[in-house]
Amino acid sequence: MTNGKLKAIAAAALIGTATLALPSTAEAGHYYYGHGHGGWGAGLLGFGVGAVVGSALAPRTVYVEPGYDYEPAYYGGPAAYGPPPWTPEWYTYCAQRYRSFNSHTGYFRGYDGLPYFCQ
Repeated sequence: MTNGKLKAIAAAALIGTATLALPSTAEAGHYYYGHGHGGWGAGLLGFGVGAVVGSALAPRTVYVEPGYDYEPAYYGGPAAYGPPPWTPEWYTYCAQRYRSFNSHTGYFRGYDGLPYFCQ
């Protein structure tokens, strides 16, 4: 555990012990029939202790997933089907098959937005 967490746990234990050790007075009279307001103080104290301990135990750093940078791999291996790459037949095939085909790079943009080498 870190030093801050130990301090927060010790402070919460000290406040809880002090709260239980305080004497409570018994009153009869106007507040006897359930109209007392003694629960407000205990509730606010519990809220304060919970806020202090919760903020001390919360992680200080937040992980942010890095953005994906899809660089096209310029070597996609041998073509599985269709004409061999960079031939006139290949240009014609890819231009007719994919509307987003870029003849300078040999890639087209798929439905998921990622670039794919035309094969």
